[in-house]
Amino acid sequence: MDRVQTLARAGEILWGAWQKGAVIESLPQECRPISRAEGYRVQSTLESRSAFPLFGWKIAATSPAGQRHIQIEGPIAGRLLREQVFSSGAELSLARNRMAVAEPEFAFRMGRDLPPKRQPYSVAEVTAAVASLHPAIEIPDSRFDDFTLAGEAQLIADNACANEFVLGDPASENWRSANLSKHEIRGQVHGAKRSYVRAGSGSAVLGNPLEALAWLVNELSSLGITLIGDQVVTTGACTVPLELEAGDRVLADFGQFGAVSVSFCA
Repeated sequence: MDRVQTLARAGEILWGAWQKGAVIESLPQECRPISRAEGYRVQSTLESRSAFPLFGWKIAATSPAGQRHIQIEGPIAGRLLREQVFSSGAELSLARNRMAVAEPEFAFRMGRDLPPKRQPYSVAEVTAAVASLHPAIEIPDSRFDDFTLAGEAQLIADNACANEFVLGDPASENWRSANLSKHEIRGQVHGAKRSYVRAGSGSAVLGNPLEALAWLVNELSSLGITLIGDQVVTTGACTVPLELEAGDRVLADFGQFGAVSVSFCA
């Protein structure tokens, strides 16, 4: 069996675990990815199992604290599958989610394709290709029993912990003149037993969400992948992740750029 077939087996194992809500300690040694490139190859097999065109991309570990938590040295990218995308106000279940956190994030819908090229894309080039900014909430998860020990290649293979994603309405066009790195976001959790608020800003996301977006475009370019117009990119947690319990409602308030909410059934 060649390496491509072996890595496809890793994709089958992870997909099966996702469908069953099961966890694994690690992928079998013989099909475990050993590099970023192999991790992305495994990840691509998850996309091929989706019934819909790819909705977009996510970025994980965009802060030094996030990178330390999962013991990797930089950000990683994952795919947003259409089956796991919801509109603001959705009610979801935590029954199969072991991480049980929500992350307020800046998301961008692209206005045109950005194909691979030899020279890196600049932030200005990438920003010019954006159609709209959206407030968003990501609800990540992993199929590894201890995702903090899985390592970079396996985390990429496990879709960079992409799980459910809630997209808010597009913001007004004045976001282009704003300093997103200094823009404050408030994540609010309201539950039956406790409520709390956690503040953050765009600076938590590689210094600026647009810098993170450019990183994603160039990561895909290095893999020979086009970021397609109308796809959505969510750029990473702007606050410390919000811990969840069944019965909670989460509101991510982006001020002039709108708000997005999600609740979790008891």
